[in-house]
Amino acid sequence: MAKGDELVKYITERVVDYVETPREIRREQRSKTKEPWANLWFGMIPFSITLWLKRFPTRRKRDKQDSSRHL
Repeated sequence: MAKGDELVKYITERVVDYVETPREIRREQRSKTKEPWANLWFGMIPFSITLWLKRFPTRRKRDKQDSSRHL
């Protein structure tokens, strides 16, 4: 039964904390930018992969550059 008591205690603490904070502060906390879900779930790995891939030119850009050189 201790787990149930701990759960009730935790929930009441969260509710009391929520009620005691002013509305303006809660709105500010909500309006802050959130992390992308990929970073939340997988850490910095997706971010590092996108940075790594952005270093390389895409094929379309390379093909356009090559075709303009032949003219």
